[in-house]
Amino acid sequence: MSVNRERSHLFVLPEDGADRQLAVEFWAQIDFDRQRQMYVLDEARGWIKVLDLFESVYVAEMDRWPKRYMVLLFDFDGEDRLNVAKARVPDHLADRVFILGAWTDPQALKAALGPSSRIGSLLATDCREGTDKTWGHELLRHNAGEINRLRRDVTPILFSQGQGA
Repeated sequence: MSVNRERSHLFVLPEDGADRQLAVEFWAQIDFDRQRQMYVLDEARGWIKVLDLFESVYVAEMDRWPKRYMVLLFDFDGEDRLNVAKARVPDHLADRVFILGAWTDPQALKAALGPSSRIGSLLATDCREGTDKTWGHELLRHNAGEINRLRRDVTPILFSQGQGA
């Protein structure tokens, strides 16, 4: 199924297969009638490649489709990659681009919380219910600012009820 670009929708650009799996499992928890409003792209194969691909392809697409939101999903590897990534997002798109990821890597997250399918489901539940049971985990809590923005702007696109993202 393809996204309806005329309606508000979300693209997720993951760094690798583990991040993509997490996003797909999140997508599986979205309200069935809204699943067409989220699309998980193929992995970029590196966090810098996420940013390069975003700049070379998706900035122009976001200009063309003003109802598109994007999540750039990559591992922070214990570094301040958020500010590096934000510097590469054009100012006019800053309100529609969200940068998320595990503080270290998805494998550490799996060791702490279980398989990607469980993590994706737990993150979606937090979004639907407006809770931070999983988003508040030490390997995810650095995403708090981005999650608050997602809750405001994207949750109504993906979920019928709730506050979250």
